[in-house]
Amino acid sequence: MRLIEAVRLALNTIRVQKLKSFFTLLGVMIGVMFLITVVSIVEGMSKYVEEDFAAKLLGVNTFTFRRRPFVQVGGVSEGEFRSWQRRPRIYDTDVAVVRAILPRGARSAVENVTFANASVANARPKSLQTVATEPDYFRIKKYDLAAGRVFTQQEADLGLPVVVIGSEVVETFFTGLDPLGREIRVNGIPYRVIGVLEKQGMVFGFSFDRLFIAPYRSPLSRVTNPRGDITGLIVQTPTRQEMDASMEDAREAMRAFRQLRPGERDNFSFETQDQALSFFDGIKSKLIVFGTALPAIGLVVGAMVIMNIMLVAVAERTREIGIRKALGARRRDILIQFLIESATLSLIGSAIGIGLGFALAQVVAAVSPLPAAVAPWAVGAALLLGAGVGILAGMYPANRAARLDPIAALRQE
Repeated sequence: MRLIEAVRLALNTIRVQKLKSFFTLLGVMIGVMFLITVVSIVEGMSKYVEEDFAAKLLGVNTFTFRRRPFVQVGGVSEGEFRSWQRRPRIYDTDVAVVRAILPRGARSAVENVTFANASVANARPKSLQTVATEPDYFRIKKYDLAAGRVFTQQEADLGLPVVVIGSEVVETFFTGLDPLGREIRVNGIPYRVIGVLEKQGMVFGFSFDRLFIAPYRSPLSRVTNPRGDITGLIVQTPTRQEMDASMEDAREAMRAFRQLRPGERDNFSFETQDQALSFFDGIKSKLIVFGTALPAIGLVVGAMVIMNIMLVAVAERTREIGIRKALGARRRDILIQFLIESATLSLIGSAIGIGLGFALAQVVAAVSPLPAAVAPWAVGAALLLGAGVGILAGMYPANRAARLDPIAALRQE
């Protein structure tokens, strides 16, 4: 029997027996629907973390030179943590060593970060994320301005008390007012607002609009780093290859500067976006494994339903099978016919489940903070899975139909 003819017979069976076909497809539909939903949400979270969280937190093609790791993946022993605490702090001399080896076109900015209370006039103080940094910081982070300007290199070198604030700071302290030129205080020291960042949004509930960014040499550094040290130096290169090479060159330069012997471990850290996101890779794989458990149960139930329905179909069409065998149909023809019918039923259920799965993922994304993204590989996997379920479920009924004795089948009423 030709493939097209077998598919046509399967579709005709579905058309004639609509209710029975619906219940046949239901298990596969539900299993595939939840599979697509889970994969779409996990893929959406992955893109969300990589494109929004990492890009805003670390930047693209960047590495950060720090005293100890900022992102800690997995358990850290007490001994390891204490060894980090014993590391020497980073100062301007260390930063100068790293900057000396950077290639042409690279950008760098000191990044001292903490949370501090800010206030204006008689308003209640609010906790803001304060950043003492340098002008290139805005380009590394791709911060665009909604109003005003960023501070210049001259203002940064002089340590003038000027500040660029986030949109949430404007809503908190300057509602209905033009914030440019106004004062905002941190630890009693007034800063003049010269710029307002465009809205950055939130990532995992953390607002990137509650920002207070002032020059590194301004009084803000006494708030972020009262000991006079530096939290980190963020470096951005034009390409990923240059980033890897620059990071290795910086490591060698720092080891030489701190006179570390070949067998000694680094007493500083370099972090990249990949290292900071490595924790999410493990979470992502676990989410997929646990998230597909329920769809797997649905597919098993769907396979059992398909098998039962196909067994009923074999019993109902015993005489038809006998006539076909009497007219010359071989066992293989009967086997292929029922396998294709079973696979067609399952594929249709998978296709409907894919559509419902994407719709459900969008609903979840609309009513919750969980993002969703279409994963093209999941569509192909769902279709292959559906076809596989149909073939496996139809194997026993098809084999039973192929083994029917034509004489006994023709006598069947």
